[in-house]
Amino acid sequence: MTPTIDLLASHRSDRSFQSTPVSDEHLDAILRAGHLAPTSFNAQHISVVVVRDANTRQRIAAVAGGQPWIVSAPVFITLVVDFHKTAVGAALNGQQQQIQRHLEGLIAASTDGGIILSTLMIAARSLGLGVVPVGGIRANAEAMIELLGLPEQTFALCGLALGHVHEPAAQKPRMGIEAFRHDERYNRAALAPAISAYDQHLMRHWQIIGRADGQSWSSTVGRTYARNYRPDLKAQLLANGLSAD
Repeated sequence: MTPTIDLLASHRSDRSFQSTPVSDEHLDAILRAGHLAPTSFNAQHISVVVVRDANTRQRIAAVAGGQPWIVSAPVFITLVVDFHKTAVGAALNGQQQQIQRHLEGLIAASTDGGIILSTLMIAARSLGLGVVPVGGIRANAEAMIELLGLPEQTFALCGLALGHVHEPAAQKPRMGIEAFRHDERYNRAALAPAISAYDQHLMRHWQIIGRADGQSWSSTVGRTYARNYRPDLKAQLLANGLSAD
């Protein structure tokens, strides 16, 4: 339909990268695009920490559970919920910030982080680079604070590994659009048939690409969402001056 829609529709998470550096020109352009993305109240409560140092990327990969693409990609961008920045702004105006203590603050900043992450991904892919978003850095918020020198009232939300692709990834199929798009009112009846069909489709996809360990969507989501897989997160947020009351 349009080059932009074609680019968006071709999304894939690449996990195989060349060692070739990303040029300063390309990296600056990607970051400028993210910098101009919208935020609630124009609060700009997301900052990014750009890591090229191989040793630091190795340590971030360990925090994230040993994801090797964080090491092989020459650039890793951490998106940070940054209520330290807004607290400085409030203080300059003679006010004491409170939003970092409330759920709405974290929801608003996390939503904006997702918008910025998507913007960075689109910008990078438009330049022919591969990307893979990483949420595993939330496994140890304290370690990320130390690695990146983050101040109080901040939180490493997610990351983005990017670089020149070595072996392109296969595009993972999605559930039928009837489970995503609801016209006028939410259609609960569409879910079970769509999920059952998708489970079969995804298992065929795993077979085609040779993934013997591939599981159905409902199995993976059921197993993952049957527990709190970040049990220490709340305590780590509180320790750095954030809460969700």
